[in-house]
Amino acid sequence: MDKYQLAPHESLDLHEAINLKTLCVAKSKLMQGLVLDQDLRELMEKDVQQSMLDLAELQQIYKHAPFEAPVPQSRPTPIIDDKEGNVH
Repeated sequence: MDKYQLAPHESLDLHEAINLKTLCVAKSKLMQGLVLDQDLRELMEKDVQQSMLDLAELQQIYKHAPFEAPVPQSRPTPIIDDKEGNVH
């Protein structure tokens, strides 16, 4: 049994934060394909990696929600997967 459980309004707020963070990750991954500056692209990739860690932490907290709503495990796939920055 959980030591604590989120209140319904906390669960809703957390759900919204997870949705927003997921959309931000998807947008950052997509925008990397349009960025020509390598430094900016690397900064965006660091943001994506940190956001993924943040999402994992938020999902652990979300397990304490008082209702059952599965969080999808699929993540957007990067459109750039080589060092030259070729877009697929």
